[in-house]
Amino acid sequence: MNRLALLIFLLFMPLLAFASEGIERLDLTNSWVGITSVVLFFIAYLAVMAEEFTHLRKSKPVMLAAGIIWALIAWYYQSHDMPHMVETALRHNLEEYAELMLFLIVAMTYINSMDERNVFEALRSWLIHKGFGYRTLFWVTGILAFFISSVADNMTTALLMGAVVMAVGHGNRKFVVLGCINLVIAANAGGAFSPFGDITTLMVWQKNIIASNGAIGFWTFFYLFIPAFVNFAVPAAIMYFFVPDEKPATGGATVRMKPGALVIVALFMFTIALAVGFHSFLQLPPVIGMLTGLSLLKFYAYFLKTADKRFRSGYSSGENIGSPVAFDIYREVARAEWDTLFFFYGVVMCVGGLGFVGYLAMTSHAIYGGWGATNANIAIGLISSVVDNIPVMFAVLTMQPDMSIGQWLLVTMTAGVGGSLLSIGSAAGVALMGQARGVYTFFGHLKWTPVIALGYAASIAVHLLINHTLF
Repeated sequence: MNRLALLIFLLFMPLLAFASEGIERLDLTNSWVGITSVVLFFIAYLAVMAEEFTHLRKSKPVMLAAGIIWALIAWYYQSHDMPHMVETALRHNLEEYAELMLFLIVAMTYINSMDERNVFEALRSWLIHKGFGYRTLFWVTGILAFFISSVADNMTTALLMGAVVMAVGHGNRKFVVLGCINLVIAANAGGAFSPFGDITTLMVWQKNIIASNGAIGFWTFFYLFIPAFVNFAVPAAIMYFFVPDEKPATGGATVRMKPGALVIVALFMFTIALAVGFHSFLQLPPVIGMLTGLSLLKFYAYFLKTADKRFRSGYSSGENIGSPVAFDIYREVARAEWDTLFFFYGVVMCVGGLGFVGYLAMTSHAIYGGWGATNANIAIGLISSVVDNIPVMFAVLTMQPDMSIGQWLLVTMTAGVGGSLLSIGSAAGVALMGQARGVYTFFGHLKWTPVIALGYAASIAVHLLINHTLF
């Protein structure tokens, strides 16, 4: 009976959601609920920024703020006999977060698996034995991040290359800080010119705003390639002169990858292709492709486990040996950066609550109505350095301002690269703060914000110049 009741509920839930959409939301922007929500969000973000000094994990304040904000909204709607609207909106936000969380868990599991198989240590060893200095490594890691992020999400790219920077620059704090900042800029810029490189770019492409033909619209985004590269190259060229002109300490034995390392790397690339293919050809959420790819890793983990048993069977049962084949997939899942994942939960729910109150729509109407498209789109990038770019872009797409293709490309780029201005402005920055905890910090990034802003301005100028026919 419980299963039957659940089935009936699931069948009728879309109808309930549809019915609730017909009820007009309350404008709470001038109410005590709205003002209190903004204050709570502001206080929570101050606590996130102060993590370097307080050592309070960044997920805790935003999770608390999210719960209080939605509780206040729900109480207010309950008092006005409108109970179901808040529940429907909250479930929508939870669905968006669930897709994000599962996507990131798969990416983190693959990265942890490659780390356990010594992929990054082997790469670090190879780079050191090649005799590359810190300045050369600065460019190599940045350029790789720029191009990898055009097919993978910026957080995955940052974590992947961040592991290399941390391994190569071990003991050199200045190189690690500059290398991480460079990776954040490169990963965000690389995702701006490809529909599959950033969620905001993907949302614009899905809406078919750039062109009526989806295939043509896909290639239209590549008009942003040069402006995006400029966004990365300008601050990188300036920071280059502050990178230590030294070489990592050489010596020591060459690190070799464990059995199965290259297979796991290949599976990761195939998983990314699955995510792209599931979305592009089957019109399914990319996370389904990622989870399918994770199943392949699980099967390969089983193969390694049986190989480990065969390895151990060659020794007497009394010996305590360490197998180079041994691999535990769930240990790698457990090593995921859970503080980061819960931080995203808090951010998504806080911003979703503020959007439900009406602040995002109010902001969009104010800037597009009074500032003009170009100034508004530049401001969107600045806003995305503080507020997650996904709800910001969602608000713009919801309002559907009348803009040319050039302007839509501009807001796509600024929303993507604007997050580089602050370490908390993008998933890449937040992830690297967790990975390089205590070394790459909010204030360490903030010192270079003026230089990053030069790249932001230069990329906008280049786009307005070389793509003027699209305006």
